[in-house]
Amino acid sequence: MEEKKYVITMLVENEPGVTARITGLFAGRGYNIETICGAPTANPKMSRITISTRADPHQFSQCMKQIERLTNVIKLRDMTGKDAVKRELALICVKAPPERRTEILRLVEAFHAKIVDIGRESLTMEVTGKAFLIDELLALLAPFGVQKLSRSGLLALYRES
Repeated sequence: MEEKKYVITMLVENEPGVTARITGLFAGRGYNIETICGAPTANPKMSRITISTRADPHQFSQCMKQIERLTNVIKLRDMTGKDAVKRELALICVKAPPERRTEILRLVEAFHAKIVDIGRESLTMEVTGKAFLIDELLALLAPFGVQKLSRSGLLALYRES
């Protein structure tokens, strides 16, 4: 069977070791977590963990069943479908000598990014959006010289009706 990209999100008890048990489950099944992001929710007793991974459908189904059995998992959802809001955040530091800044600022504006730090020879920007748009911006910034990059990993929520 061919591997497919999956996105899952779960509400878990905000307790030590929960993330380790979940990631251990993935490692034990022999496949990689591409991105993982977790943080407390509006309820400080719960956290939301969002994971993107690649697996064949059978492996993924088995993994979902095992995650559901973990005692600290309150709710688990497959967010692979289109009825979810999915976003990622990136901080990008790019070489920006004064004579090239206008070009870079045009790109920043076109991607609705925001300059968050200005150095003598660099600019650091923040961009939020779909992962493929961040990839496109990075490709356009590559000729300038990307010095540093930090990405949050995927975040996802179901759309409210």
